[in-house]
Amino acid sequence: MGNKKLKICLLSYRSNPRSGGQGVYLKFLSKALADLGHKVDVISSEPFPELDNRIRLIKIFGLNLFEKENHVTALKFKHLFSFTDFFEWLSMLTGGFAEPYTFGRRVLKYLKRNDSDYDIIHDNQSLCHALLNLKKNGWPVIATIHHPISLDLKIAIEHEKRWQYKLLINRWHYFLKMQKNVAKQIDQVVTVSESSKNDIAKDFGVAREKITVVHNGVDTEIFKPLPKIERTSETIMTTTSSDSPLKGLSYLLKAVAGLTEKFPNLHLNILGKVNEGGAAARLIEELNLGTKVSFFSDISTSEIVELYAKATCAVVPSLYEGFGLPAGEAMACGVPVVSTNGGALPEVVGDAGLIVKAGDHEALKESIAYLLKNRDLREAYGKKGRERIIQKFSWYRCAKQMESIYVESLRASGKSYVS
Repeated sequence: MGNKKLKICLLSYRSNPRSGGQGVYLKFLSKALADLGHKVDVISSEPFPELDNRIRLIKIFGLNLFEKENHVTALKFKHLFSFTDFFEWLSMLTGGFAEPYTFGRRVLKYLKRNDSDYDIIHDNQSLCHALLNLKKNGWPVIATIHHPISLDLKIAIEHEKRWQYKLLINRWHYFLKMQKNVAKQIDQVVTVSESSKNDIAKDFGVAREKITVVHNGVDTEIFKPLPKIERTSETIMTTTSSDSPLKGLSYLLKAVAGLTEKFPNLHLNILGKVNEGGAAARLIEELNLGTKVSFFSDISTSEIVELYAKATCAVVPSLYEGFGLPAGEAMACGVPVVSTNGGALPEVVGDAGLIVKAGDHEALKESIAYLLKNRDLREAYGKKGRERIIQKFSWYRCAKQMESIYVESLRASGKSYVS
């Protein structure tokens, strides 16, 4: 490619910068690509990402129904004249999740209306029908699949005993039919771990030779130890996402409940929030952990790093992770990690932390206790974890690999570079 720089368009239907991995992925990948000299635009719906000032954010407004108190009255008269708006609203009322599909329709309309041109269109997990339209019109299109959402569906169904709710869970995940269809027709799929590659090939039916693994990075200039902040002796850090069974919070709560007698000052700090009156909130009450658990949501990255600096250890209790950014960020901060073997977590943690079987709260309890009792071991794992992240998981390496994929996709399409 020489010194030729690319004009790149990143797509993301939801880009929350402080919850979930998609906003984090966009923020740091776009910055790393800009550092290489490429021009990067991000097209996103709400919630919008936090981006480097060199990155142009193109805001695509949908109905953002998940932020509305009353979904019924969220539809205004003007929306009746838009198939996209009406479809999104009606899907929500009938238990569906149409955002990936409707986001694609709005992106297609924007690109056509503005006569936009890019060297590459890079989708971040929407896998919407619009990608096939773009491909048909000659645009080089690739897609990142962090992991197949079919696994979220499987785990959610397994953890739900009420048949009525199982029906609702299946209905909400109906967009998977679209994602599977699109994934098989995209020329190039990128994923973030070998574990996810295997799952995408199995669950989505994508040919393995079309899937390239590009590990996520961790910004070790941001996520780093803070020696001036004193670590506490019995504080655990973890992350969660609403009441998603995928994150395994219930297993950690049971482990903590079993540790409080031996460690009376034990406290659990949770990044994220759970549903009021939901399964996690009820379990906290049942286990009498109200004074032992604190939640932190919508806080800045610097505040997150400060929480890690105070933590004795971090625990990643997930039943499955396509990559496991919380593990990588904790390790980068020099925090010893206890992780399950769910999905790609062993790829991230390696031999720099303690790994237990997913879904086993007794194993979690024993490993946490082992770390809490062994200061030397905590320090050794903390140091080894940061070294592993620095050596293996950088956004620069991620961006360089992505650059090669972009160039090859552009070459294969026969499309000329945008001047």
